[in-house]
Amino acid sequence: MSEYIITTSKGKWEVIVGLEIHCQIISKSKIFSSASTEFGDDPNVNVSFVDAGMPGMLPTLNKECVRQAVKTGLGLNAKINKYSEFSRKNYFYADMPTDYQITQFRYPIVGEGEITVDLSDGSSKKIGIERMHIEQDAGKSIHDLNPTKSYIDLNRAGVGLMEIVTKPDFRSPEEAGAFLRKLRSIVRYLGTCDGNMDEGSMRCDVNVSVRPYGSTELRPRSEMKNVNSVKFVMQAIENEAKRHVEIYENGGKIEQETRQFDPTTGQSKLMRKKEFAHDYRYFPEPDLPPLVLSDEYIEGIKAEMIELPDAKKQRFITTMGLTPYDAAVLCENKEHAEFFEKAATGHDAKKVANWMMSDFFAMLNKKRLDIAQSPVSAENLGKLVELISKEVISGKIAKDVFEIMAQTGEDPEKIVEEKGLKQVTDTGAIEKIIDDVIASNPDNVSAYKNGKTNLAGWFVGQVIKLSQGKANPGIVNKLVREKLDK
Repeated sequence: MSEYIITTSKGKWEVIVGLEIHCQIISKSKIFSSASTEFGDDPNVNVSFVDAGMPGMLPTLNKECVRQAVKTGLGLNAKINKYSEFSRKNYFYADMPTDYQITQFRYPIVGEGEITVDLSDGSSKKIGIERMHIEQDAGKSIHDLNPTKSYIDLNRAGVGLMEIVTKPDFRSPEEAGAFLRKLRSIVRYLGTCDGNMDEGSMRCDVNVSVRPYGSTELRPRSEMKNVNSVKFVMQAIENEAKRHVEIYENGGKIEQETRQFDPTTGQSKLMRKKEFAHDYRYFPEPDLPPLVLSDEYIEGIKAEMIELPDAKKQRFITTMGLTPYDAAVLCENKEHAEFFEKAATGHDAKKVANWMMSDFFAMLNKKRLDIAQSPVSAENLGKLVELISKEVISGKIAKDVFEIMAQTGEDPEKIVEEKGLKQVTDTGAIEKIIDDVIASNPDNVSAYKNGKTNLAGWFVGQVIKLSQGKANPGIVNKLVREKLDK
């Protein structure tokens, strides 16, 4: 377990964290209207009368949003509730025309579940999911276009959200970061949310409290709203926990409140005192009936479920011989895992993984490409590894070939053939080069025979260099030692 203990001259403190993650549901239209969910359109063009809160407009539940929520619940190893219902949560936001949000309160669509996260020390930890419910998003207030006015964009108003509420199981910023990365990976695999925190389609509310180390009490917490990156979530936890400790040790009290984390300063600032459930005056949504799911409906979605990151990771370890670390890195991203599996088919999977995680990813980063845009195909990467495995080319020559592949997208076999890069395995040709090197360096030969046997590596390097990297290193090493030992 990755504990984060704050130690001061006055004692030790333990951090307690829970997260509430809002994931925008991938669907073509909003959760209660037919308006488009397209991101990046001009302001206020994707707004229906329902989204704008016009009198007499009635919401209609989007079936796709329900299906996506059930898929996500299954991906969280959670209970799917066959009965759920919608409520109105009443509060004022300038960018929410109705002054209430249609959400789920007492009866959510998804119940308890859990996610296993992998930590840097090699351990893993199960994080409990309290519930997941579906609701509508608010619009967006824009404050930086005019010094005296705020603008409202309702394109996002009414977009479907899944709110995933965890149990207070986190004990460190690292655990929270690992959970968010795992959750993002799961929803991306499932195709239920794109997980783009920078675009606001995945946002995190962070609840932080501290207690004396060894205590079991739960003290008042602060909630930091809408933190939009994994890095900032981890920073927010660390800095807010230290603020709590400082207040307690100076004799102060922490009140339950809502705050905003500023990543530029690393500090949080008060937004408002924390509301409680009764402040929202929840009551059943009168315009929507309860949502009732059949066993057949749930089983049908189960049958559509794909292999998720944890299962894929375990398969890569057990059947393809990858290390847990390599498998975890490759499986975090669905497209990376699929590319790897295609490249490794019929080839040495471990060598393919090594190439992907070094030269291949470095090439993508340098060119600022995602894997779908890669000039090097999965098939060609596999072929390159096979050329090395069969000793057609050396590892050094392979790097040169890969550079050409990255520029041209060509088949590595064609590159090797056209440029004459095949490894020299003819012992007669290699022996001639070795003899020339030995004849030209009598002092080093004498030093070798007098005990400086590490000079054999120097002779091997000279032979490889004179062969322009084409001489088979294994053959060179064997022949060099045989000749020097005569």
